[in-house]
Amino acid sequence: MGLFSKESGSRETAEPAAQEPAPTVVKSDEEWRAQLSPAEYQVLRQAGTERPFVGEYTDTKTIGVYKCRACGAELFRSETKFESHCGWPSFYKPEDAAVVERADTSLGMRRVEVLCAACHSHLGHVFEGEGYPTPTDLRYCINSISMTLEPAE
Repeated sequence: MGLFSKESGSRETAEPAAQEPAPTVVKSDEEWRAQLSPAEYQVLRQAGTERPFVGEYTDTKTIGVYKCRACGAELFRSETKFESHCGWPSFYKPEDAAVVERADTSLGMRRVEVLCAACHSHLGHVFEGEGYPTPTDLRYCINSISMTLEPAE
């Protein structure tokens, strides 16, 4: 699978959000590397990005709950997923208190990074004002590799 990666692989260029909550799931770098595949580690722990249109959940219509691949925390419900045709799964609303948003000035632009609130793993970015017909006018653009899907019973 092709992945984009920040040059240094770190989040040093991102500004912390005001009063950002501490993660409740804390593991050493060695523990994350043992748990995650190299591709998962690159995205979740080094803020890499999947190439567009290759992710497992980009076109999925399955009803269920999307969870953080690193820690299992609930992130999004399939009811909030929509087709943005951007190449990554898009949602208009996360579960309550499921994500942390952090300013990201890497790659020479200003974006808002989305992290799992429980373990602070990188999920993707959120964009607003793009004109999608959603209740929030937000597009949470999330890497498939950052999530698992638990289908509804």
